[in-house]
Amino acid sequence: MTDTKNSAKVVAAMAAMANATTRRISGLFPGYFPDAKHNHYADFGWPETLSFQNYYDMWSRNGYAKAAITKTVSMCWQDRPFLLEREEKHSETALEREIRQRFNDLRIWQCLATADRRGMVGRYSGVILRLADGEMFREPVVSVPGGLDGLVEVIPAWEGQLTVSEWDANEVSETYGQPTMFSFNEAAVGSGEQGKSRSFEVHPDRVIVWSEDGTVHGRSALEAGYNDLLTLEKINGSGGEGFWKNAKSAPVLQIDKEAQLDQMAQAMGVAKEDLVEAMNDQVEDWQKGFDKLLMLQGIEAKTLGITLPSPQHFRSGPMDSFAASMNIPVKILIGMQTGERASTEDASEWAKTCMGRRSDEIVPSIMQIVNRLEQFGILPERDWFLSWTDLTEANMSQRIDRAQKMADVNSKMAAGGELVFLPEEIRDVIGLEPVIGGDTMEDEE
Repeated sequence: MTDTKNSAKVVAAMAAMANATTRRISGLFPGYFPDAKHNHYADFGWPETLSFQNYYDMWSRNGYAKAAITKTVSMCWQDRPFLLEREEKHSETALEREIRQRFNDLRIWQCLATADRRGMVGRYSGVILRLADGEMFREPVVSVPGGLDGLVEVIPAWEGQLTVSEWDANEVSETYGQPTMFSFNEAAVGSGEQGKSRSFEVHPDRVIVWSEDGTVHGRSALEAGYNDLLTLEKINGSGGEGFWKNAKSAPVLQIDKEAQLDQMAQAMGVAKEDLVEAMNDQVEDWQKGFDKLLMLQGIEAKTLGITLPSPQHFRSGPMDSFAASMNIPVKILIGMQTGERASTEDASEWAKTCMGRRSDEIVPSIMQIVNRLEQFGILPERDWFLSWTDLTEANMSQRIDRAQKMADVNSKMAAGGELVFLPEEIRDVIGLEPVIGGDTMEDEE
């Protein structure tokens, strides 16, 4: 008995030492050793690693993911930019007009907006330049004749369509660690779509990587909120399944101990050993129509009801978390079924978020394309300027309201013979040119 107690004490002491050592090592190397007590990914059904296919499937099949990506890109690209030769205000030059017309013909801005959307879904997207230089896609670009006509097409590509096939492993090379060749397979993403047959190797000269940092090592915009999206799918799916089971109302048959199954089988015209199958068929027929009857003899049919709580309470948590991961207010993400609109503060903050994303990610990617076109001789060398409407500017209704308040202040100060705001200032608030001698300054020019 004494030996048994001593052995138990030794085992307990060794277990305590092992636990203490594990905690100490986990503290020294946080995140390296898994938590044996609680594995969030296994317990909650979340994938530990995510691939492009995960993000693409979520974007394709989940309404919240689709709305977050679509609304962000739509806000950033709610109008189209203009490529200008200089920043100061001026009339459109002949070259600017040619660029605008050529870009419109090739739908350049629409293609770049598509690349932006695809770059948010995956870790990156690609913009492939099809040029009239007479060379294969896999060849580097030396020069492109024909000016603007040298740009034939802009091809937006998903991450799953455009992959790195070769890397620069030369440590003394200027492009060390960068791709030296891409592989493009148009049919690699999507299914059942006609016309996706292009597949080729493409040189990096003809590719602009579209991502948050301009490399293929970006992060999907859906990554941070991916677990929340899965949780929302579980809530929506379980609610729908529970409602369906209640509506389906499958009966539970309770057989009385004195039930005459032989007589019931005879009445149904089947053998006794086939009675269970015949009753299954009868219940199935009963569930398919409201005018069906159940033949029961000594059997009581009961309905197994399921009580469903309101899913809204459980949905709000992961919904708030996903919206936070996308930097988008919830009311803008899904709207309000009660007709309530997003507050002015939400709209203003959302405009600032999209404006920041445009400045930090979209404009640099566009200017990288402009620089590449300069390098190829498609565009002449200039200090090009991208003119784009400020998303944080007041809309026309807000401008008119502001101008009216300025006019009201002038009206109240009129008794003292002093105007707080000049007419030119009020006209400028709503975007009109100042009037000089009955004509606008634009007319004078």
